[in-house]
Amino acid sequence: MATRVPAGTAARTTAGSAARQQAKQPARPSARERLLASANELFYSEGVQSVGIDRIIEHAGVAKASLYNTFGNKEGLVRAYLASRRDRNRHRIARALTRFRTPRERLLGVFEAQGEMFTDPDYNGCAFVSASAEAGADSAITGEADEYRGWMRGLFTDLAAEAGAADPELLGRQLHLLYDGAMLSARMDRDPTASSTARAAAAALLDAALPGPAQGPAAPAAAIA
Repeated sequence: MATRVPAGTAARTTAGSAARQQAKQPARPSARERLLASANELFYSEGVQSVGIDRIIEHAGVAKASLYNTFGNKEGLVRAYLASRRDRNRHRIARALTRFRTPRERLLGVFEAQGEMFTDPDYNGCAFVSASAEAGADSAITGEADEYRGWMRGLFTDLAAEAGAADPELLGRQLHLLYDGAMLSARMDRDPTASSTARAAAAALLDAALPGPAQGPAAPAAAIA
């Protein structure tokens, strides 16, 4: 005798299966996420001024109103793009520095983290340098770049202070200059090893600036006659 299925059971089973199937699918990114992803791709590879709003909107697959409701205007989107690059770089460096124990190792580790960035096939220089080169001195975009650069210089200065440098601010500025130079060389000279050269120069600066073992073994004491 055939088993009788209660009325409505098949429908509930089908609905439950569909719900489970839908739950397995990742949620579609929001309009804000899609706009930022498009800005990161297009602004970084082609330049902030070269890429218009309409192209971003088309690439993101959103309505024009979504951009203006979320970011206000193009400058607002550029600022959000730069803020996302800043946060990404800060997290990348913070993760890399967990591999090192001493302040000296962490200082040099910043250049190692930079070298990992240079090996990315999509590396196209510093997003902040590119964006601020096309903006006015009083632009909010320049302000975003200034904030990021201040954080970067502060990181070097803080690590130099932890290591015991007599003038951590001066050493921080020197290391920041090396960091900038490596970025320029990696982009303009297409040299992914630029960070290794900068790291070697940074090590020499540290050996001269830090007290104790960083300066190498002490000279033997003179014999007493």
